[in-house]
Amino acid sequence: MVNLNKLVRDKIPDIIENSGRKAKYHILSEAEYLTALDEKLFEEVNEYQADKSLEEMADVLEVLYAICKARGYSIEELEGKRVEKLVHRGGFEKKLFLEYSEEER
Repeated sequence: MVNLNKLVRDKIPDIIENSGRKAKYHILSEAEYLTALDEKLFEEVNEYQADKSLEEMADVLEVLYAICKARGYSIEELEGKRVEKLVHRGGFEKKLFLEYSEEER
């Protein structure tokens, strides 16, 4: 038996059971779900950092979409905010690395 104690994708219990193994799971409360999503984001970002694959990038994005919905926003609102920040503050295309800035007077 392997104890996982983590948020998994919706079809994972079925995949486990269809392979002849048993899976024990329960449905999280909204508060537990938000906490588990935050933990899952760290997990997926760490996996991306180790692997740098497109698959891991997709996992990070899926968790971000789930967090967005769980917090009451739409994917369209998320994309709109991303574009708004892109227009006003720019993206990361120029590869700028800020070394220092003088303090405001």
